Amino acid sequence: MSKQRILFAASEVYPFAKTGGLADVAHALPRALAQTFDVQVVMPLYRSINRQEYAIEPIGEAFDISMGNSFYTIQLFGCIHGGVEYRFVYSPLLCEREFLYGPPDAGYEDNAIRFGIFNYTIITLLETENYAIAHLNDWQCGLVPLLLQDRSIIQTKTIYTIHNLAYQGTFEQTLLSALGINESYFTMEGLEFYGQINFMKAAIAYANTVTTVSPTYAREIMTKEFGCGLEGFLNIHRHKLIGVINGIDTQHFSPENDSALIASYSDIKGKRANKSDYLKSIALKGVNKPLFVFIGRYTWQKGMELLINTLPKIASLECNIAMFGDGESQYCEKLQELSSMYINIHFDVGYDESRAHRMYAAADFLLMPSLFEPCGLNQLIAFSYGAVPVVHHVGGLVDTVKRFEKFDPSSKNGFGIIFERPTQRSLFNAIGKAMGLYEDKHRYNAIIKHNMSRDYSWTESSKAYGSLYMSLLEEGK
Repeated sequence: MSKQRILFAASEVYPFAKTGGLADVAHALPRALAQTFDVQVVMPLYRSINRQEYAIEPIGEAFDISMGNSFYTIQLFGCIHGGVEYRFVYSPLLCEREFLYGPPDAGYEDNAIRFGIFNYTIITLLETENYAIAHLNDWQCGLVPLLLQDRSIIQTKTIYTIHNLAYQGTFEQTLLSALGINESYFTMEGLEFYGQINFMKAAIAYANTVTTVSPTYAREIMTKEFGCGLEGFLNIHRHKLIGVINGIDTQHFSPENDSALIASYSDIKGKRANKSDYLKSIALKGVNKPLFVFIGRYTWQKGMELLINTLPKIASLECNIAMFGDGESQYCEKLQELSSMYINIHFDVGYDESRAHRMYAAADFLLMPSLFEPCGLNQLIAFSYGAVPVVHHVGGLVDTVKRFEKFDPSSKNGFGIIFERPTQRSLFNAIGKAMGLYEDKHRYNAIIKHNMSRDYSWTESSKAYGSLYMSLLEEGK
């Protein structure tokens, strides 16, 4: 029996292009699904992608797509990587940019047109090839379910995954014509959002199934606190909204087989060499002090204001703090100032996958003071590398991190330190608990050993998606 064909569409996929967790999901989930389905992944061929390194070659002749009153020339490219087939969409307007979506503080003004091109190319693939399911991710793929409404010849079912509701792809109404969208869709029931076009809202309205990346986040986004203005609309469509927890690629994130590390390891004893080496590389002293790390985007969502305001008190403790990521200049400037004031804070801007791995391997604790967190992969990676996460009790962190005070060695979950409210007092109290746990070596080592032994792979989550796929296909019979 032949496998059902799945087109998995995302705007970024590791290792080709990455700004956040979407790229890791779009790398690992299709690999897990490929055990059961015939999966092809489609993404833009940004100019930053090294075509030679991944043997990315042209497929067929270039062709034109029509969007609004304009034509755009498309060239498809392809490669096989990690046993998965990739399709790359190349159009100069879409791909010839310094950043994927825009500089850290703002998106490109023509992103609607850029990713409109991507959506129309996906439609062309669905027209010319026989895909049973199109799995679409985040706002950059959000127009596809709407565009399918006027193409009844295409029988492909759609699943749309919300990775972060805060980024919805909203643009001026005047772009409807340039996007080739009939004004009949510009309604409260369609893609209209406070007088603007909303790519994500279009997908929620017209996709067959909508998923998000954890069960708790699925519930949270239907509330005013976390709904980003779409909570009412999501409640209307709650019958097709499902939360499926993310996993990680446990081959890529494996301290036992990680070439980025100075020394591979499989237990708590093996971490010390990595910690010592990393502290030396960033000129922090005190290998016996607990090392807290932050790895990620310097944005409001990630709790930057909370962390910045609490850092002076944290720095007064016998600990080290290392921060690495990219994001908004206002936060980068404040963090740079703090790192110049305290000898136990190291701050750096940028993104490097190998360096992130070395930080996980060095860390005793991972800081995740997110104001909201759809799922989060960092805490799962931290578990695998023997770092205890310190997290705010929201979203996927609720589903994946259990309180260390209730440590149960028989649990399938990882354990960490949780704070309930996004306040300086609450965060600092959590840091105090971390310091106390670190001193209690027997308890700390037992938790680390347990966390490193759990399964954070995509195995169970890919089964959940596979069941969703099959349910959709059964409905169509």
